[in-house]
Amino acid sequence: MTESRFDIGGYRVDLLCQGFPGKATCHGGLGWSSVLLLRGRQRTALIDTGAFGMRKPLIAALEAHGVKPDDVTDVLLSHAHHDHMVNFTLFQRARMVIGAIEMEWALGAPWGSTPVPEAYVKELSARPGLHLAQEGEEVLPAISVHLAPGHTPGHLVFVVAGEEHDLIVVQDAAKNRAELVSRRTDMTYDANLSAASIEKIMALWQRRAGSVLVPGHDLPMVLENGSPKLLGKRRAGIAAVFGNSLDSTTLFDLTGA
Repeated sequence: MTESRFDIGGYRVDLLCQGFPGKATCHGGLGWSSVLLLRGRQRTALIDTGAFGMRKPLIAALEAHGVKPDDVTDVLLSHAHHDHMVNFTLFQRARMVIGAIEMEWALGAPWGSTPVPEAYVKELSARPGLHLAQEGEEVLPAISVHLAPGHTPGHLVFVVAGEEHDLIVVQDAAKNRAELVSRRTDMTYDANLSAASIEKIMALWQRRAGSVLVPGHDLPMVLENGSPKLLGKRRAGIAAVFGNSLDSTTLFDLTGA
């Protein structure tokens, strides 16, 4: 196991895009979310697909692992917010999976009032072979889904069951370490539901020692003496052009180092 690669449940799991625990101060959400590649059991799957701004690095990361978009067999979507699902259109041959409750909610969400990409959800709903997942279902061998409402009504958590420990991909049900520790969540439609979902996540995490948890906007982590410990180092920055030349940039390190 490394900070970005895990071998578990018959899959090699690579963290293609690292989530970031922050928001822009005056330009809306950053939308820097976790994207994972799972290969094994004759499948090549993604958990979430990121936002538009992540499209180029996502394709590059897939290429670095020898994967083309048409090689992807399954796309598992945690929820219907733009920064986690809009790039599903890259994967024309893949089977799409999203929660049944989530799809019903997203299709009925008022246009222009939520982070749901309305036209993309409509397109996804018409996708041949779309699978609407239910609580506790095994959507791929050794990968089960669990409802974790709060951030959205039908948000899914994915558990990859290994021989000794699990990989628990919670995405925005608990976006970062702070939400897991404090049990308080940002961007939730129901704070009490979100708190209950985090308790459910913690129970899943604590049941097997050494299990790795991946949030939607932070690093993978493990429990150490009952407290979440980050694996690896955050990588995030902005190159700004403030002068008269495109060759002159000001670099901002956003990792808090």
